[in-house]
Amino acid sequence: MNVNTAIQNGTIRTLCRQCGIRCGMKVHIRDGVIVDFSALDEQPEKREPICVKGRAAKELFYHEDRLLSPLKKKPDGSFMEISREQAFDEIAEKILHIRQEYGARSMGVWKGEAIGYFQEEDYARRFIHAFGSPNYLSNDSACFNGRYLGFLLVHGFWNSHPEFEHADLIILWGSNLAVSHPAYMREVVKSQKRGAKLIVIDPRLNQTTKRADIIVRPRPGTDGALAWGLCRHLIKANAYDQEFVDKYCIGFEAFSRSAEKFTPEFVQQQTGVKRQTINALAEMVSANLPRISVFPGIGLEHQENGVNDVRTIACLAALCGALDIKGGFTWPEAMGERKLSLCDEVSLRDEKPIGADRFPALYDYRWECHTMTAMDYMLGNGEYPLKGIIMTAANPAINNPNTRKVVQALSSLELLVVNDLFLTETAQLAHYVLPAASFLERSELHFHPKYQMVALSAKVAEVEGVHDEYSLWHDLAHRLGFGKEYFPWENEEQVNRWILEPTGISLEALQKHPEGIVFKPVRYEKYKNQRFPTRSGKVEFISQYLKELNLSEIPEYIPPRYLRHPDNNFPFILHTGARNPLYYHSRYHNIPKFRKAFPVAEMEMNPEDADRLGIENTEQVRVLSEIGAVQVRAKIVNSAQILPGFVEIPHGWQDSNVNLVTYDNINDPISGFPLLKGIPVRIEKIP
Repeated sequence: MNVNTAIQNGTIRTLCRQCGIRCGMKVHIRDGVIVDFSALDEQPEKREPICVKGRAAKELFYHEDRLLSPLKKKPDGSFMEISREQAFDEIAEKILHIRQEYGARSMGVWKGEAIGYFQEEDYARRFIHAFGSPNYLSNDSACFNGRYLGFLLVHGFWNSHPEFEHADLIILWGSNLAVSHPAYMREVVKSQKRGAKLIVIDPRLNQTTKRADIIVRPRPGTDGALAWGLCRHLIKANAYDQEFVDKYCIGFEAFSRSAEKFTPEFVQQQTGVKRQTINALAEMVSANLPRISVFPGIGLEHQENGVNDVRTIACLAALCGALDIKGGFTWPEAMGERKLSLCDEVSLRDEKPIGADRFPALYDYRWECHTMTAMDYMLGNGEYPLKGIIMTAANPAINNPNTRKVVQALSSLELLVVNDLFLTETAQLAHYVLPAASFLERSELHFHPKYQMVALSAKVAEVEGVHDEYSLWHDLAHRLGFGKEYFPWENEEQVNRWILEPTGISLEALQKHPEGIVFKPVRYEKYKNQRFPTRSGKVEFISQYLKELNLSEIPEYIPPRYLRHPDNNFPFILHTGARNPLYYHSRYHNIPKFRKAFPVAEMEMNPEDADRLGIENTEQVRVLSEIGAVQVRAKIVNSAQILPGFVEIPHGWQDSNVNLVTYDNINDPISGFPLLKGIPVRIEKIP
């Protein structure tokens, strides 16, 4: 592995990309070798020390298994190294064949998150729309989009970076920040020292619940009932912000009528949370109005009614008067930069984007297709065939539900190209595998919506034979005949200059300030002078848009399937998706020290259940759903940690892959998100 660092000795200031937060980091280089990382002092919040995943960037960068040249699959299933020119020539030839044989929409792109973020996403969107296909797919079909849609349908915006430091009450709902977002958790702790209260709502006890003033443990999938109960309490007690609701909201009367049935007794019956806890929760909310910050985690959107549950929480925020105020739900403003995406320029809705007929909101709000439906199209069960995919840094063979179907679908493609750092489980199914550049080998823009700052990551090093993300789409576009029009820039530096040009902020200024530059001071209560970015211009307790789609205009609560239709053949309820402090979905399992700390996946279960089934700690068991079966090691935890009748299995593991038992065909009606929490299963001892 031949590496050329940008400097021989010294420090380069940049942004980390080991997760989505993008903390500032300093990269320390000695004799042309990256030796260490530390926190960037100049950031608004110095995140010291660098988290364990950030420090592991060196091991990933120098990993012996990194891909360094293109690979082509041979007839026997093994791979051979080929030149980049040959790989791109052959890939372009196959793409043109697919377009000629089946039409442009039979090609798609699929974006993951292992190597980039905003620009990676928009490069892929730009490429596929310029090609003439609407079929942009991504990991966001099962992450982020559910919460995004829930808030947009009510507020018209969502700021995923909360203002914890100014809140009087913080509610973490289905999120274990201490593990999933340790930088955010530090902000919570700092706010607690100032006097803020913390409520954690989660079925499991975890590291974050140790800091909570109140812990609420609803049954999985019943969060909507709890949120409705809080809304009813505020309305009945006249504790909501009546002036805000009267002036800036629509649909309150209908919403208020729907809240009537969510009495403490009904909420207790649905959630299993005792009435005393519900009342204590409601009273703490009432006592801390309006500076309330609610952070919903991924636990909310992995339910078959997740978007409506998030909509209810968004309505709760409006009742609290917590919108666009300091310490509440802040409304981020745009910088005015140029957009790489062609969504506003090239309309391809008539080309019938995959899944847009079933989940139109996903395409209307995100210009995104539905990955679970795409599997059917790959298998010949769609309106037209999906024959080719270019995938960048995604691993659906592990991370998407119903793994067997995913592998079958990807294996059926005429062309699968995977651009990644490693030969992942998905890359092993590809016809061509391209070596990807890590975040240390790129310079791209990043936007911090909390501070309304723009920052530029620095290119720290080059690896011989490896090209950056822009080069992938640029070189393919030019071979396919639309590069001159849509990918005219020679390199990523030129792209960055083009994006920034209307803003008045120069690339040189950002290079001098790696911590970022404020492009617009944060303002509050903007709704007093401008309309909310919703269809009506107001906060929408009811949605005319959803009504026109024959969906519920009210964010209705629907009890989870296992409560509606209990099945004695599957008496346990499986919860999956909880984060590990060292792993990030299926990433970082190839770091030896991480694997030593967490060598295998484990199924957490209550000791009462283990005793009843005769299961010993660390014993291998088989977990079965209607979809399939997975073998996993049992971990018997403290009786208070997990509720009786429920089990938890982490995702992201090649061995003990929980997605062998998860559903791809039980979906949220608005987002299309798969049911990954609240899955009926049974557990069998293995002889």
